[in-house]
Amino acid sequence: MSGQEPPADAQGGGTAADPGEAAQDEAREAGGTEQPEEQDQPQTAWSARRDLVDHSPRTMNVGSRARFGGGYTGGDQHGVSGGNVTGDVIMGSKTEIHHWSFPGLSASAAASGEIPRATLERLAASFVADGDTVAALLDRLRRERVLVLSGARFTGRRTAALMLLHRLGAGPVQALDRDTAPGALADRVTAPAPGDGAAGTGRARGYVLCDVATRRGDALRETHLLAARDRLAEHDAYLVVTVGPTAVLEDDVSAAEWKPPVAADVLAAHLRVHADAETAGRLLGLPAVKEFLDHGHQLREVAAFAQLLGRYAAGEVTERAVGDFSLVSLENQVQEWFEEDETAIHLRDKAFLVALAAFDDGPYALTAELSDLLYRFLQKTDDPTRSPKVPVFGTHIGKRLQLARAERYEGEEHTEWGPVTQSKAAFADERTPLVLLREVWTGHPSARPALIAWLRRLADDGRPLVRTRAASTVAVLARTDLPSAMALVIEPWATSNRFRHRLVAVNSLTLAHHIGTPSIPRILDTWSTHEDRRLRWVAVRAYALIGPERPAQALAALRDAARRLYERFADPDDFDRETARELAEAVELLLLSSAAPEVLGELTDRLDDDRAVRDLALSGFVNACGRTEGEERYGTPLVLTWYARAATDDDRAARGIAHLWREALGDPHHSRHALEVMRDWVLIADRSTATEWALAALLPGLVTTPTEHQRLSHLLRTMPGEDGNPPPPVAARLLSTLPPR
Repeated sequence: MSGQEPPADAQGGGTAADPGEAAQDEAREAGGTEQPEEQDQPQTAWSARRDLVDHSPRTMNVGSRARFGGGYTGGDQHGVSGGNVTGDVIMGSKTEIHHWSFPGLSASAAASGEIPRATLERLAASFVADGDTVAALLDRLRRERVLVLSGARFTGRRTAALMLLHRLGAGPVQALDRDTAPGALADRVTAPAPGDGAAGTGRARGYVLCDVATRRGDALRETHLLAARDRLAEHDAYLVVTVGPTAVLEDDVSAAEWKPPVAADVLAAHLRVHADAETAGRLLGLPAVKEFLDHGHQLREVAAFAQLLGRYAAGEVTERAVGDFSLVSLENQVQEWFEEDETAIHLRDKAFLVALAAFDDGPYALTAELSDLLYRFLQKTDDPTRSPKVPVFGTHIGKRLQLARAERYEGEEHTEWGPVTQSKAAFADERTPLVLLREVWTGHPSARPALIAWLRRLADDGRPLVRTRAASTVAVLARTDLPSAMALVIEPWATSNRFRHRLVAVNSLTLAHHIGTPSIPRILDTWSTHEDRRLRWVAVRAYALIGPERPAQALAALRDAARRLYERFADPDDFDRETARELAEAVELLLLSSAAPEVLGELTDRLDDDRAVRDLALSGFVNACGRTEGEERYGTPLVLTWYARAATDDDRAARGIAHLWREALGDPHHSRHALEVMRDWVLIADRSTATEWALAALLPGLVTTPTEHQRLSHLLRTMPGEDGNPPPPVAARLLSTLPPR
């Protein structure tokens, strides 16, 4: 095998696809449209890695170039490694769910009946609010007798309503049934009966109506409030009505907005009720408390956490229960979102929650667009006889994000044209996407057909961001249930005739490995020598991405794949050029990763094992030499920057780079490509003094024989400049650095 000559295209310099590989696109599952074959050309491993880095979600810690700094190439660190917020506690089996009670915040408490005074006193003991806000609301309630208080769910709006009446001195306070029609408000205000707590006391009576039921055609109108106001004044009573963001109000109804107090203040107030000042201070200093507050929990969860801390101080629960409470609360919230009760959250909003989990921290408009696509698939699953229908104008963005406990902000998004500013949306708690996707995949298997169809459409999208997020979503599903994710999603992509689909399979496996999914290296080891060339392609691409954390194993697998490739295609006319290029590009990425020193040492030490291994090493090395900082045409060559640093800090690496350069320039199968890259370096040196100095330091080490001297001197004397001009002036200066023959 060592005497075999591979075809010229096996050296990794070309990018054209094998004409027999690309096939016509499959009909889209829900669109029926096809894309022309030329739109499915293979993307180089380098640019595919860039898209993966740019567009991966924040929870996987690979979505920012800044997180890839500090590598050996003076620019991005090109491996997929680092910390993340996942772990067995989130991605494995669910934590044990305890259904905590939320005193004073339960929706069921809105049923008709008198609210005990003890309950009001208990709420008053821990009530926290901005003094100016409460004063303004009290003044308005005194003047108008009826107040509409608007706020999101679980922001303490019911407690605020009760406390306004309590501070006003109203008593008793009557809770009205939430199904009270807006037009019947006045009828619910009645005179105190004999024996009533308000009779003969001189105190005003209080009413509270939480989450009044409104709908199109039965909105809350000003006429309803005026009628109620007259009746309230007649019987010396006050009424507070709470409404949510989606309540149907006529334009003439002026609702007062309720903004929740700071969670830390609420927790401190509740702890002062459950414990003495010294114990409360000690509890607030616990690391688990700080972590809980950092996740932006709702006030009902803050109140329940205070209860738990009180029990912890009394020795009734363990420290682990305190530490687990934040995640347990999040899991309870996600389960609430996906309950069967369609009156709570509409199917379209549930589709948006899933889409936001997939596109967390991404452009809002894109998330909304693709959530409607998922909504169509879910409708089809829910009722196959009904034609899917999506309203053109739906819920306001603010209400939608409020439901999802998400935030909207302006941020930069990477594109092929550079960073652009977009309106983006992200969950307030960055753990939410992982918990939510796990819940949908394992807790609601009936949604799987729609989710799979949706992911397949995303994998076929022309936008790199969309395809990358399809891969990251499947990675989470694989971490949760690897056999199902492999069989239903990843393997069909990996065996597709479309490069685009296979690349999504590569990214899915890479990100699944990154978040701790077991067995991914074993899958790649099996696929790297598989008879199906598509699976070999996927394995090689994935090796390039997960290799930096296990460089010796990755290179061993790539060498084995190269040897088998040369054995399988002994006839140059049948040689699998595509796989050979992929192998070379995998080595290229490994050389430009955080594992660069180990990779360089392996390539140098094993260079002369056999022809397959030699071609693999030299092709990958020359490819790597062609990469520049920032991917600019005249950017500093990454390998040359590495050499300049290694010349003073790492003599072994400097000698390894020089050795591989000499071998590539002297090998008849690689010399042409190597000379082209060296010419590019000279042209860059003509524009950069730093590059010229680094190249001047390298060139003497590339000359150890007369032949090597002749080859480089000929290049520097005869190479054309830009646009066919004579050699640039820097070529003559570099020629003077070559040692005498």
